[in-house]
Parts: sequence; C-alpha cells; structure tokens
Amino acid sequence: MRFLIQCVSEAEVKVDSERIGHIRNGLLVLVGINKDDTCEIADKMIHKLLNLRIFQDDAGKTNLNLEAVNGGLLIVSQFTLYADCKHGNRPSFTGAGGPDMANDLYEYIIAKCKETVSDVQHGQFGADMQVLLVNEGPFTIMLDSEEIGFGGNHSCSK
Repeated sequence: MRFLIQCVSEAEVKVDSERIGHIRNGLLVLVGINKDDTCEIADKMIHKLLNLRIFQDDAGKTNLNLEAVNGGLLIVSQFTLYADCKHGNRPSFTGAGGPDMANDLYEYIIAKCKETVSDVQHGQFGADMQVLLVNEGPFTIMLDSEEIGFGGNHSCSK
C-alpha cells in the first residue's frame, strides 16, 4: 500500500465538474493499493498517517500531527502509484489491486479514518477526478508499506 501525503491549506476533488470533497488545512492522501494488501496493512498505514508529526508548531518545527492542528483528510484513490516503469515507456499497473478488492480496501480506509478524524472527505473510486490543492511547504511524503515493514495476510473485518 502506498500513501502519497501532502500537507495542504486547501484541497478539493471534483467529478464531472462537481465538487465531491473539500478540506482546508490538513492532508491530501493519494492511496495506491497493491494486489497483496490487506486490512491489517491498511490499519498500520492509517496509524502511521494519523500520527505523523508533519505540521509546524509555534517554533516552526514539524512537530504536530493531524489531530493537534484539527486538520481534515481528503482521501483519493490513485492506482497509478503502482506504475511500473522499469521496462519500456508505457507504465504497467500489474502490481495494483484489482478494482473490487481495491475499492473494498479504499472504503475500509475511509471508514477507519472517520472513526478518529472529524473531517474526512474522499474522491470517487474509479472515476475520472480532478484534484486541486494548495500544497503547504511544499511538504509531500510517500509512505510505502513494503519499505516500512508492514505486512500481513489477514482479510478485512467489516
């Protein structure tokens, strides 16, 4: 699983020119789901996401997490985070989770975040979306479950 996390002062997602999600001051999270991802991996990634201290405190140090700044989350599915560009010039997406499995995990991530974050907005899985953002800093981080040692083989409990 991959989360591309951007600190934003504002972000929105549109489908067919209609705004379906909008936040001020928070995190835009593009979510890529791998074919081998599980709810256990999602839980660990969510925990890491919500506890990252990447907002500035009064001294200008990145020392505050999302809760400390009362920030919102805008979660957008992004299978292209699993683009494989090693061979040729056309990316392969064979590592990305299939639509049904990926949508289930995407919905799981949204639901889990809503348990602790008061303002959780999201995109529409599989739709052609337009994402607009004001990236603060800019401050962008990639969380990759494989690189930070998250793994598992448990299915989702709904």
